[in-house]
Amino acid sequence: MLLAAQRREKIVAMLREDGHVKVNNLSKLFNVTEVTIRQDLEKLEEEGSCQRVHGGAILNNAGANVGEFLVLNQDNLAAKMAIAREAVKRIKDGETIILDSGSTTTEIARLISGYSNLTVITNAINIAMILGKDPGINLNVTGGEFKSPTLSLTGPKAAEYFKGLHADKVFLATAGINVANGLTYPSMSDLVVKKAMIDVSDRVYLVADSTKVGKSSFATLGKLSMVDTIITDSNISKDDEALFRSYDLKCIIAQL
Repeated sequence: MLLAAQRREKIVAMLREDGHVKVNNLSKLFNVTEVTIRQDLEKLEEEGSCQRVHGGAILNNAGANVGEFLVLNQDNLAAKMAIAREAVKRIKDGETIILDSGSTTTEIARLISGYSNLTVITNAINIAMILGKDPGINLNVTGGEFKSPTLSLTGPKAAEYFKGLHADKVFLATAGINVANGLTYPSMSDLVVKKAMIDVSDRVYLVADSTKVGKSSFATLGKLSMVDTIITDSNISKDDEALFRSYDLKCIIAQL
């Protein structure tokens, strides 16, 4: 069982991903009593991480980023921009690509321009707003449940959108990546969407800055074998890079 501090850290990650949490769901997920979860939320509220509401809690200032179409997580932006520069080198005219929601994939979207007949499928509202003005892009947006912190669409409806589709490449985000647990995410609702993206794509690029390496989030998507190529930044350790390559994963290092 997780220590209280570890459990609260994961609850904060969920809040930053979904914008809200429910006591009964957290009780089941962490296998603790609802009383314990309410104590966790009370502590987090005291620390300024959330605001308690009936049956759960919401992220402080939840939705404040929506009007400006900004993803909340802007950490390690220089690394994410470097990764994006490497990613766009792998995009060609006439292809169909999937851009997952996330701050790194948002930076990829900012660099996509001048393409001819490029089809982009995304579950991110902010990415759609970035690319929607480009006449050379055929833009498709999934349906699904809206999550304000990540400006993304998630859940079964978002996953269902990909049935019968085909993509040349998917650029996939992750919250944590390591050999033991594979790809992990704060929100279980995202797992079906990520899996659907992977299933319809010929090649899977994981775009993850080096701070994600060795970390594990709450929900596991699957093993590293789901990925063809990892694009990360030059702060990755030589040991981690060698480890990825030993699992027959192509590792592209973006220079800062």
